[in-house]
Amino acid sequence: QVQLVESGGGLVQAGGSLRLSCAASGRTFSGNPMGWFRRAPGKQREFVAATRSSGGNTDYADSVKGRFTISRDNAANTVYLQMNSLQPEDTAVYYCAASSRAIVGTITAERKYDCWGQGTQVTVSS
Repeated sequence: QVQLVESGGGLVQAGGSLRLSCAASGRTFSGNPMGWFRRAPGKQREFVAATRSSGGNTDYADSVKGRFTISRDNAANTVYLQMNSLQPEDTAVYYCAASSRAIVGTITAERKYDCWGQGTQVTVSS
């Protein structure tokens, strides 16, 4: 059974940092894209960041560029999201996503991922 388990969420003050982790089990995703999405209260889930099979090929939502960094450890089958300079508008449930196959074209589209974690809450207080 394939599982993605997120951790690292919590409550932080504006300007603070958090590091999310997503550990995959049941299969390896080292050759395929993995990413992070989030759903803020009352809003639809949106793309945050993603990385292809090698950590050097990444994509970010404009709202997090320069503040968030996605990385992965293929040996550990884990993807991370380092979040700095957090703002109240970053408050959301953050979801890890992985694709069981290579993705052609954009890696920012939610529909291209077929494995999802249960989500971890990030709350940023002002």
